[in-house]
Amino acid sequence: MNVEKEKIFQRIREGLAMPSPWPGHHGQEHAHPIASAEAVSHWLPLVGGSFEERVGLFASSSEKLRSAFHLLENEAAARAKLAEVAMAEGWTRVAAHGDGTYCGSTHAMVSALGINTLWTDTGYDVREMEKCDAGISECDALVAQTGSVVVTSRSAGGRALSVLPPHHVVLARREQLLADLPDAFALLQRKYAKGYPSFMSFITGPSRTGDIERILVLGAHGPKKLTILCW
Repeated sequence: MNVEKEKIFQRIREGLAMPSPWPGHHGQEHAHPIASAEAVSHWLPLVGGSFEERVGLFASSSEKLRSAFHLLENEAAARAKLAEVAMAEGWTRVAAHGDGTYCGSTHAMVSALGINTLWTDTGYDVREMEKCDAGISECDALVAQTGSVVVTSRSAGGRALSVLPPHHVVLARREQLLADLPDAFALLQRKYAKGYPSFMSFITGPSRTGDIERILVLGAHGPKKLTILCW
């Protein structure tokens, strides 16, 4: 090993040996470990207690994140909005997952589009998914606090569906709108404690990067568009 490599490893060893403060504690004294979700709640944006306040915060966050959020009256209105988006963008092929909590409803909504559909419930060719104009999935929850969509391999059909197509459309119900991140993690624990999915993710807006000259580019590492239909 050359001298320069040894210097680098020595600095790493020194850094690992030094205690670091927990988030939110920037003094010299080492803070105590976080004991509960309540202990970190004061660091996060406040969320109102009513459904209307949660919707307002989620809508505001979505606008800032450049997501398209639509709160609709019922399933029929959501089906009409999905068809409207499909027609406006000229979709000819979509990928969808119809084996979630509301699988019957999702199958009906996507089938009503009359578009060639690649269903991910069974085996499929990833190369065919790359040709799809949009990926349509359910979710586990929406998080008002951050404008995030919570998905897992069971609710949203694996990793590829929410990443490969250029437009990800999420179908959600009003009861899935949660207040904050602690609520979302608690939901995942209640729902999957006996067998966690292989994939769990918080999607906060469409894919983006600002690596090159700090210029924001959407769709660099995933979907360029994120649309959320909630009813």
